[in-house]
Amino acid sequence: MKKLITLLVFCIPLFAFSQEEVYDKAIVHQEQRMVFLQWNQNEFDPKAGFLDLNPYYWLVWGLFDPNYHKTDLRPLSATGPQTQRIALVAAQSSTDNKYKLHSDTVRNTALSNIAQTSGLLSDADPLWLLYYHQQFVPLLNYSAATILGPLGTQVSAKLVSEGLYSWYTNQLSMLKERLQGARTTDMDRGSRILAYYRLLKEYQVLAGVWAIRTAVAAKDITMTGQLQQVQATKMSYGAWTPNTDVQIANRVLIEAGL
Repeated sequence: MKKLITLLVFCIPLFAFSQEEVYDKAIVHQEQRMVFLQWNQNEFDPKAGFLDLNPYYWLVWGLFDPNYHKTDLRPLSATGPQTQRIALVAAQSSTDNKYKLHSDTVRNTALSNIAQTSGLLSDADPLWLLYYHQQFVPLLNYSAATILGPLGTQVSAKLVSEGLYSWYTNQLSMLKERLQGARTTDMDRGSRILAYYRLLKEYQVLAGVWAIRTAVAAKDITMTGQLQQVQATKMSYGAWTPNTDVQIANRVLIEAGL
């Protein structure tokens, strides 16, 4: 055991100094040329020597690839594969950005067209919100209470009995249906605004006709009541004399203060 330990102690220095760093200029220069340093064909080792008689040169370069040291093979050189790849990647990235910009432009244009033509977004139109919605509120929310309520019982009964109320509500229903179609159908904004304009004109004409009909009905009721009142009143007529007209004229002048 002691002999084995003694042998190991004497062998440790041998193992410690059995490896040493090897510096080969040819390998170092080749690594530098292939990666980052400036191209210099004079750094190739081994060199040709005096009258090109160096046998190592012929073994390394002359017999196998005599033009190797004359060609720049750096990946990062001006024409190197790595430089070409980086340039190609940059060109492709620029092309991708142009395609992306073009596709974004097409997308935004499509979204703008959809927003202008889609019936689902018609309620968000500024002109509808600021003007046409307020104008069409009576048409969109009409009912018996809103139509007949302000007219009074007798006028309402007359309009219903004569069929004018039924005619008016049918006209309102058709206009409302057309208005809903203009709001929900996909069309360009100009066509939709023109549809609103035409429907509003038709609604205003219809409302004017209804106002005339209600006014005429109220006047008829008033005249009928006055006629019945006149017929119910008993009038007494005295005997007429030539002085009757004179007396009536004098009474009128007196009442007038003349």
